Amino acid sequence: MLLRGSSSRLGQARAHTAAAGAARPLPVLLSGPRGVASALLSGASAAPSPLHPAGGRSLLPLVARAAATDAAAPADPAEETFTYQAEVDRLMDMIVNSLYSNREVFLRELISNASDALDKARFLAVTDPTIMNGREELEIRISSDPAKGTLTIEDSGIGMSREQLLSNLGTIARSGTRKFMEAMASKGDTNLIGQFGVGFYSAFLVADRVTVQSKSPEDSKQWVWESSAGSHQYKLKEDSATDLVRGTRITLHLKEDAAEMSDPVRITRLIKQYSQFIAFPIKVYAPKKEPRKAVDEEATKRKQEAADKKAAEEGKETKPVEPVMKTEYDEVWDWRLENENKPIWTRSPKDVSDVAYNDFFKTTFGEFLDPLAHVHFNVEGTIEFSAILYLPGMAPFEQQNMMQRSKSIKLYVKRVFISDEFDEDLMPRYLSFVKGVVDSGDLPLNVSREILQESRIVRVIRKQLVRRSIEMMEELASKEGGEDYKTFWEAFGRQIKYGIVEDTENRERLSKLLRFYSSKSEDTLTSLDQYVSRMRPGQKQIYYMAADSVEAARAAPFVEAMVAKGIEVLYLTEPIDEACVTNLGKYDKEGQYELTDVSKEGVSVEAENEEEKKASEAVAKEMQPVVEFLKKSLGERVEKVTVSTRLLDSPCALVTSKFGWSANMERIMRSQALGDARAMEYMKGRKIMEINPKHDIISGIKTLLKEKDEDRARDLSELLYETALITSGFQVDSPKDYASKVFTLMKIALGYDILAEAEQGVQEQAAAAAAAQAAAAPAAAAPKPEAPKATPVDAEVVSEDPWKQ
Repeated sequence: MLLRGSSSRLGQARAHTAAAGAARPLPVLLSGPRGVASALLSGASAAPSPLHPAGGRSLLPLVARAAATDAAAPADPAEETFTYQAEVDRLMDMIVNSLYSNREVFLRELISNASDALDKARFLAVTDPTIMNGREELEIRISSDPAKGTLTIEDSGIGMSREQLLSNLGTIARSGTRKFMEAMASKGDTNLIGQFGVGFYSAFLVADRVTVQSKSPEDSKQWVWESSAGSHQYKLKEDSATDLVRGTRITLHLKEDAAEMSDPVRITRLIKQYSQFIAFPIKVYAPKKEPRKAVDEEATKRKQEAADKKAAEEGKETKPVEPVMKTEYDEVWDWRLENENKPIWTRSPKDVSDVAYNDFFKTTFGEFLDPLAHVHFNVEGTIEFSAILYLPGMAPFEQQNMMQRSKSIKLYVKRVFISDEFDEDLMPRYLSFVKGVVDSGDLPLNVSREILQESRIVRVIRKQLVRRSIEMMEELASKEGGEDYKTFWEAFGRQIKYGIVEDTENRERLSKLLRFYSSKSEDTLTSLDQYVSRMRPGQKQIYYMAADSVEAARAAPFVEAMVAKGIEVLYLTEPIDEACVTNLGKYDKEGQYELTDVSKEGVSVEAENEEEKKASEAVAKEMQPVVEFLKKSLGERVEKVTVSTRLLDSPCALVTSKFGWSANMERIMRSQALGDARAMEYMKGRKIMEINPKHDIISGIKTLLKEKDEDRARDLSELLYETALITSGFQVDSPKDYASKVFTLMKIALGYDILAEAEQGVQEQAAAAAAAQAAAAPAAAAPKPEAPKATPVDAEVVSEDPWKQ
């Protein structure tokens, strides 16, 4: 098999091995090409290019295999023992303990190596058909023995001779993988064998001992290679068994903590996860339930008893009844094909039907609805890869969590699954809803996030994926009817708006996909192109109003005159909308249309001629006393007060300055759980009151000022300001005080004499205050009650007893 490795990790290994010197060898075993099942070409000489990256420059010094323990081995030795060098042990310690973070990948690596060996056998059979004699099928078989704790991977590939086993599994000085790649490059076929050389050693992630049996069609004998994780030696001998016609069998004696790897169910799951698109059949020896018919003795007995009883009642002779059958299942062990799905991305798009694309989407991503659209493309040139991208038919349930990994892009290297956790490296976050597969032959099989982040290949792939995704959405938007795009927008429109904020490079293309409701399209979504097509002559602004709903936007005072005069206003009803259009700023290639918030200052309904300007100036001059009074009454709560030309039904509105937050944005930012109070104070827009000179309330305030009744005018201005806060989208500072003023107005409307109630209230308050004051006076201040005085009485002497009379 071929050994695969990371060029970056192995580059670091060079420094480690150089520093190790004569350090004690570590208990790590193997070295060499990508693995056992993929061997050298017959008679190939050693090539001084170990573990090359794709570019071809060697990253490690040549490490020669140690000589056999005996100076001269016998012609046909019973068993030979070879010793690893310290540098090999150090390197393999890094591979087993550092390179792979998930030990489940061992099966992926060994199956990939077996696939490479099968590829090689098929290729060589083109020129030498005798290679296939005795075993025509090309397949991979995996079996396990939980009782013994073993796992066996067998392939019918090219196999290895004794010399090839020594060179491929005993040293890192020569790489059969790289040599075969160089041989095929000159013939124009470089996709058969991988070029990364540490995959075989991942077996020691789960195994204490590894046994390799191999038979090459170039060698009449079958050989066995064996090594243990705690040893610095490996053994090689002629195999007493001769059951291999051609190929390689690897037996892993599993560690105690890896015993679950011998479970056929676990093996099947790993094959489905990592290797289901391998080009050769992968068969697992596993149990399955075979149905068979059997007699249900209990049911038959009950049926017979019922028949006998009925016959006795009728006086008839009893007869045997038909036996009741039941279905039982026997556990039968057999070879079961586990990779029936075919990688449709390797085929030409014209040869794949829409049904096949939809079925692949549902099977691969666990979806139950057909995708809205798909794109299948192959990129060729300096960098080659294939990809299929899908727009799902519905949004995922976890879509709201933008920080959660979506696992939407499955990365394959030569049809071997690598990971689905590289979404942010292959796609920007706002396109996390796009699902698909990417298969590249230019990336290493043990690719890591660090490799992806530094890889120029990944940057090219990412750019292509983004471009093709946007093209797919543009094509969906251009279809007649637009029902599919409406479904897409309802599910993923927020992500597109987020892309406007995040992706400056594709902002212009994404802006074509935006959809909003508007004053002329309250029931159906409209695009910016459609808005521009309905513009009035000479209009250069795209007006928008941000609110919680279409109803709230329609009722805002800022849009009254615009809607009345036929000027269309976009209604932004989602929290992300305002940030989206603010970052967009201008629309169209030349930026000739400016997106304008109607709730900001300086918005004019339409250009005024000279007569209208003079009339406006006259009205502003006439209302100057009201403007000055309102500014004086409201103080710092408003930056200034101006006369408006865009109000129709409302007496006034509170607009914000151009460079601050609008009322809608201020409300959104207030609701943030982790908002910064200092940023809030800094970014809040200054409020500007615009008054409608034609409204009765404003005229009433003007009349009160003429009558010198400033108290009532001040009360009205306070209520006017607080009401304008609500209608303009702001929050009232004191809802209780505002409610009290509204209740007072309600009483007046019901006919109550507010002045009499006020005077009575003042009197009651004065009486209550007097009573409280009297109760609080010290007790000594009160007058003391006079003591009763004795009245003098004249004494009388009685000589006789009066009772006797």
